Parts: sequence; C-alpha cells; structure tokens
Amino acid sequence: MSLLTLSDLTLMRATRPVLSNINITIKAGEFVGLIGPNGAGKTTLMRAALGLLPSQGASNLARLPAPLRAKACAWLPQQRDIAWPVSVETLVALGRIPHLPRGQRPSTADQAIIDASLGRMGLHPLRTRIATALSGGEQARALIARALAQDTPLLMADEPIAGLDPAGQIDTMKVFADLAANGRAVLASLHDLGLAARHCNRLLLLDHGRLVADGPPHAVLTEHNMRQVFGVTAHFETTPNGPVFQPLDTL
Repeated sequence: MSLLTLSDLTLMRATRPVLSNINITIKAGEFVGLIGPNGAGKTTLMRAALGLLPSQGASNLARLPAPLRAKACAWLPQQRDIAWPVSVETLVALGRIPHLPRGQRPSTADQAIIDASLGRMGLHPLRTRIATALSGGEQARALIARALAQDTPLLMADEPIAGLDPAGQIDTMKVFADLAANGRAVLASLHDLGLAARHCNRLLLLDHGRLVADGPPHAVLTEHNMRQVFGVTAHFETTPNGPVFQPLDTL
C-alpha cells in the first residue's frame, strides 16, 4: 500500500530549481532515510510533499484536506519549538487532536496511545515535568512522542535524532524501524549515515534538488556516491552485528 506518492515534484525559487522532477513511492513497511548534503533539498522535499510549500507536480498528501492529512501523516519538523509550559504528558496528548471531535477530551483508548508513546521514548519518569524546562534532548524526545501519539500510517521527520545522545539516537532509530516492521512507514531526513545504514531499509539520496540514488543502504552508500555527492571517502562493511558505515576523510 502506497502511503506517499510524489510524481514529478518540482519546486522553483525565483528562476532556480530547488527540487527537480522527484518521483518517489513509499509503501507500508518501509523505513526510508532521506540523505544528502546541506542544501540538497531534504526539508524542502518533505514540506512540499505535505503541501506546505507551493510546487509543481503531484503529491497524494498535498491533495488531501488538512484534517485528513493529519490522520494520514504525522509531521515532525526540524524546529523544536514548545510554545507553552505544559506537562510532557499534555504535550504528547496534543498528538491525538486530529482524531478527537471538537471539544472532546481523550478517551481511554486515546490515553492508552499516549501512554504507549511516552513509553516508547522513555518518558514515563518525565511525564509530569514541564516540557519547556527539559533539556534540549528531552524536549526532542517529547516531540517525537507527540508525533507517535498521532498514530498515523506515515511519519515524516526532519532530522529527528539531531541533538540526541548516542543512546537516544539508537533508541529512536529502533522505534522508527519497529513502526515500519509493524506495517507503518517512516521517512526521516538524516545526517548520521552510519545510523541510516544500520536501521533504514531504504535510502533516498538527494543532491542539488535531484534524486540521484534510491535503494537499500549498500546500493546507495557507494564509494562513487560518497565522493561525488558528499566529497568524502568512506568505509562500508557488513559485519555479524549488521552493516557498519563510517565516513573517513574529505577529498
């Protein structure tokens, strides 16, 4: 089942193409890492796919009315702004809003989803803490939990593990992989190519607004692509503990 379909998605900024003829289909069961250098168009692609930026071409999500889009896809932007000094549990509960009739409080079933989302991100000990008083990494985990509580078939996240400590990064990638293994799909922009290689089952490589590679990590993180797109040398090895990828040096 296709959860995201982009057809010839193109976005111009003045006369400069920021995205050029992007064609992507993401299905249930996929954890897709969106990779590329700074300025490659990763954030723009996701925002255009959601209809948050005007573009040419087609996106199945952009065509949906906002209420239906919020039930089809949870969006975790790169900016981690928490506007109000509410508890962590209240913040996470905001993810249930698309599913609640106007003015209705979360039901027992909604509360179960909220509790599960808190647990997935290791936030039960912090549930009564004021979210704005948390550390940056704790706030990031709370916002991921809010997106999980939205309980949508597709989760799109822009640099979700930036600023997390190593354990938090690994645990978050495991959560996303588990969502995919259980029939959801995740599209996440990532700069840590090592974690992308270990946890994603598919990578999309963008360069200057063009999709230059699409496939499993070993087929995308090639010596040629690392040199041409990122300007680095790297080492990729399949080990008994899984794939290991490490950038080594600049060219």
